Amino acid sequence: MSYDPSTGKSNTAKSNTGRSLGDKSLRVGILTGGGDCPGLNAVIRAVVRKAEREYGDSVIGFKDGWKGLLENESRLLDIESLRGTLPRGGTIIGTSRVQPYMFEDGVARVSDTVRRHSLDALIVIGGEGTLSVAYEIHKEGILPVIGVPKTIDNDIACTEMTFGFQTAVQIAVDAIDRLHTTAESHHRVMIVEVMGRHVGHIATWTGIAGGATMILVPEQPFDINEVASILQHRHETNRYASVVVVAEGAQPIPGTFELPDKEVDEYGHVKLGGIGSIIASELEKRTGMDTRVTVLGHIQRGGTPNAFDRVLCSRFGVAAIDAVHEGVMGEMVALQSGNITKVPLGDAVAGLKGITDELWQTAKVFFPPLPSD
Repeated sequence: MSYDPSTGKSNTAKSNTGRSLGDKSLRVGILTGGGDCPGLNAVIRAVVRKAEREYGDSVIGFKDGWKGLLENESRLLDIESLRGTLPRGGTIIGTSRVQPYMFEDGVARVSDTVRRHSLDALIVIGGEGTLSVAYEIHKEGILPVIGVPKTIDNDIACTEMTFGFQTAVQIAVDAIDRLHTTAESHHRVMIVEVMGRHVGHIATWTGIAGGATMILVPEQPFDINEVASILQHRHETNRYASVVVVAEGAQPIPGTFELPDKEVDEYGHVKLGGIGSIIASELEKRTGMDTRVTVLGHIQRGGTPNAFDRVLCSRFGVAAIDAVHEGVMGEMVALQSGNITKVPLGDAVAGLKGITDELWQTAKVFFPPLPSD
């Protein structure tokens, strides 16, 4: 075992090359796992820029997330190869949802790749699933690990913001701004389905910023009859257009109506999407109002990151490589009170971060009142 995962400290231990992790010229691996997200390349760029210029490190990018460590597929990353990637969407080293614990010999294969490349540390950029694997690898003692929180859902605990979230919200708000005008022109109800499997951060921020009539999120089960009543009353009082933002994981109050059973993908995740069409159909049945659906889907996670995310990614990347040289491992860089800090990976992946009651109460101020009997 190259270091003590129970403490996460390496100041008294050596890496797999026998060097103290505080020394210069380390060999550092980096991977991006899970769904793609605006800003991944900006993080990689920041890691490489400081690693090469200040520490003299070699940075090895593993292709397609954990799959690259499993199959020993990688490429050397340097400043020259990262030029022009700050505004570029996606990830230049690829991503996947494959992970070592899907295979009986997965951990052994990862350990073998670590030895082949003489890695001193690994920077893992990902969401809750990818970082949970990083935490397990850290506990195995295979090599020191630092996590970087990535997800447009903004659901990772211990950090105020994950990169990609602000870009996704802006994309959704831009869409709603356009949908308002067509809804008003045709006196329609527009259902806008956004991402949010377990939490409603995107839906809530988008709904508030976009002036939505109502917002439906996983944390707050909805009554379809109540939604229909509110919208119908609104349209009967000379407000002829409504925009309802729906998170893909929104759920009705049990007993109000049943959603169809969902398929499960090869990674055990329920296939979401389609809740917008279901709600639109139910609303038309109950109100007779012309109701249309827009599903933003992967548009939210594709393309260039906005200015906020570019800066946050740059700060995260610099902090991650600094953490490697500080010798503090098994942790995740995080944004807290506007500052970049580090938190234990175990705490970060212990549970998902939902929307706060304060944010939800703010959103509800702008909902139409329930009509009185």
